[in-house]
Amino acid sequence: MPHRLRPVTVRDAAELAELLRRHREFLAPWEPLREESYFTVAGQRADIAAVLVRYERGDAVPLVILDDGTIAGRLTLNGVVRGPFQSCSMGYWLAEDRTGRGLATQAVQAAVSLAFSELGLHRVQAETLTSNAASRRVLAKAGFQEYGLAPRYLKIAGVWQDHVMYQRLNEQSG
Repeated sequence: MPHRLRPVTVRDAAELAELLRRHREFLAPWEPLREESYFTVAGQRADIAAVLVRYERGDAVPLVILDDGTIAGRLTLNGVVRGPFQSCSMGYWLAEDRTGRGLATQAVQAAVSLAFSELGLHRVQAETLTSNAASRRVLAKAGFQEYGLAPRYLKIAGVWQDHVMYQRLNEQSG
């Protein structure tokens, strides 16, 4: 696994809870509304346990983004679909004090590499709010192509919001 990413474990719950609490205000405009329990160690343990069940089923690949050996954010390959689709959707977040240094771009590129090589997928898609210029830059730098607009796609910050759709295709897949 690339050095910027590693699988999430339940042992990461305390570090993730602290990171989420510290950067809650920064992340709020880009995230769904969360219960208070989400920002606790117990809430993170539950969230991680749930995504690890999805990992065991082959539906998701939950990762942490590392920066100098510490957790800087999360990245998950979601909705892994096999058969003729061979695709997944990617979501990620990064702590505010870790932005602006190319870390998110490196993590996204590493995740795409994982999706194409180890998982053998044909397509990775990502969606971002139309107003999230930083995420749009990350995806463009990571080689994603914008291919559409999804009106009222996800309920973010308590409001159904439009998202720009991006994709990366595995040119090596048959």
